Amino acid sequence: MFLQKLPWAGIRVLSGETSIAIDPMYHFPAKFGSSHEELFPLDEFGHADAVFVTHHHEDHFDPRAIAAYYGASIPVYVPQESVRHMTDTPLTNIQGVSLGQQIVVGELTITAGFSVDGFGDPQVSWIVEGGGKKLIHSGDTLWHGYWWKLSKAYGPFDAACLPVNGAVVEFPGMIPSGQPITLTPEQAVAAAVVLQAHVLVPIHFRAVHHPPVYRETPDIAERLQQSAQNRIKLAILQSKEILPL
Repeated sequence: MFLQKLPWAGIRVLSGETSIAIDPMYHFPAKFGSSHEELFPLDEFGHADAVFVTHHHEDHFDPRAIAAYYGASIPVYVPQESVRHMTDTPLTNIQGVSLGQQIVVGELTITAGFSVDGFGDPQVSWIVEGGGKKLIHSGDTLWHGYWWKLSKAYGPFDAACLPVNGAVVEFPGMIPSGQPITLTPEQAVAAAVVLQAHVLVPIHFRAVHHPPVYRETPDIAERLQQSAQNRIKLAILQSKEILPL
């Protein structure tokens, strides 16, 4: 199995002749200003046999890009509760998946696992198995109590792709909390340790920092390295970089 980093929160997983994309994004949400990392047309990463989306937020679900680069009829798997939020798209093959349900795509088996969204919207983690390897991608989850259940049910993992930007948001109409809605670097390391992951692959950082609406936590790389020291292997990937598992 090979893991390829896409911008922001996305990854592409390859095993044998099969490849899938999770949370691929090309069109940057206007409410966040402009991207702080380069975005690439999705076909520059190679083909995908299916797309898996952790939740319906526009920085994780980019239907225009999926249709344009993978085709409007490509299977797109989403949390069952998210289907009702995805009606106005060019995509023709959106399929809802329930927690614990398994999907087989070629040489890969993908399972919907626990995740907790910072705004209380439906969200899942995707657990991907193939070629004797296993990884988990947890969207933009915050810290929760399901890590131990995930570890017991599905661990250990060869890689854990976890958000690390500890974002604090103040969207119009929201009562400010001052609390992160995604994992901080330290929380991501702790979650990866509980998940019994061989390597932590940070996702969901770099692209979005648009104060005061959306503030990324500072010194992410340094804090990840300090927290991971003597605890877990860390792989901070650049877009298009491929990590063999």
